[in-house]
Amino acid sequence: MLHTELTEAELASLHDTYRHLHRNPELSMQEHRTAEFIETRLTGLGIEHFRCGGTGVVGVLRNGAGPVVAFRADTDGLPIEEDTGAEYRSIATGALADGTVVPVMHGCGHDTHVAAALAAAAVFVRERAAWSGTIVWVFQPGEETAEGAAAMVADQLWERAPKPEVVLGQHVIPFVPAGAVGVASGSAMAMADSLRVTVFGTQSHGSQPQNAIDPVVLGAHMVVRLQTIVSRELSPQDPAVVTCGTFHAGLKENIIPDRAEFTLNIRTLSEDVRDRVLRAITRILNAEADASDAPRPRVEEIYRFPLLYNDPAHVARVSEALSAEVGAEQVVALPPAMGSEDFGWLAESIGVPNVYWVFGGFPADVAAPPVNHSPFFLPELEPTLSTGVRAAVSAIRKYLDGPAAA
Repeated sequence: MLHTELTEAELASLHDTYRHLHRNPELSMQEHRTAEFIETRLTGLGIEHFRCGGTGVVGVLRNGAGPVVAFRADTDGLPIEEDTGAEYRSIATGALADGTVVPVMHGCGHDTHVAAALAAAAVFVRERAAWSGTIVWVFQPGEETAEGAAAMVADQLWERAPKPEVVLGQHVIPFVPAGAVGVASGSAMAMADSLRVTVFGTQSHGSQPQNAIDPVVLGAHMVVRLQTIVSRELSPQDPAVVTCGTFHAGLKENIIPDRAEFTLNIRTLSEDVRDRVLRAITRILNAEADASDAPRPRVEEIYRFPLLYNDPAHVARVSEALSAEVGAEQVVALPPAMGSEDFGWLAESIGVPNVYWVFGGFPADVAAPPVNHSPFFLPELEPTLSTGVRAAVSAIRKYLDGPAAA
């Protein structure tokens, strides 16, 4: 019998780990100190490990013959200034690709994910007599920029670590109460495409608009027209989002600039809808440029996230394990989310299924999360942290205990 309850010492270590990680976040693909911290913890547990994908760390816990299961936790922070007032708040800074120095915070819960994974690893080390097989712990960098999973796969992750029969992962989330877990079956999280669009015009003085091709007006028409893709070209039953997140042009209010730049983020749940949306974007951008007698715009891909697809048979298997651990009433069936994750590439790259679930991050006695609630900062650490550990242990154990679902 594998005992999942944490000892007092393990619980204290879990909280200390979370606080340390929260206090010391690093930007995507720059998680050097975080990787060193994880390596130190794995060494202390007697788990062999290696670097992968730059700042990624892979631990391999071998315990005799049996199934191979992989579990992933992401490690990067975000360029956010923390204003929580916590004693262990982050005052860290980092540099963006262009050299801009920015504040950094674990604003998406990755500190929680790493802390829970390390605590789960400690449970399996302590309970070696109760299981057999191999667990591959994947501490992945660069989730926020969709770089990390691809970098680890390109760095021969699955040639260097045992190939798993399933890849598991989890995320703390604001709309599930602490102590509960949620899982979506099938399409769980959206594909995401981010694009940079450069609109070209002709510069002129603001007093002589007849000599200009105004890229601000042109770009504004593009942005407005792009919103008709979802509202007028797709069925209401085909979820999609087209967002213009930034728009920059010019340096002086009385000069019509020669170019404008804006960025787009597109979210879809199927390859067919994704293809239709991207083709519509290209058509609209080119048509608006033609209508203004301007050169056609330059469109560059910033990044792409894959569809996160939870295999239904394996969702049932994991849900059974989670129900046994936290109670069936605490396991919530979720609809697809329009947020995105690069987690799916880890399993897709070797043709195995994956299951990704969420665990709650706001107090269970609150009917709904407050509007200003920051779900990924945990001033009250329980029961969120312990639920993350118990969920990870129970799901992994389900695969170690028997054959995979058909």
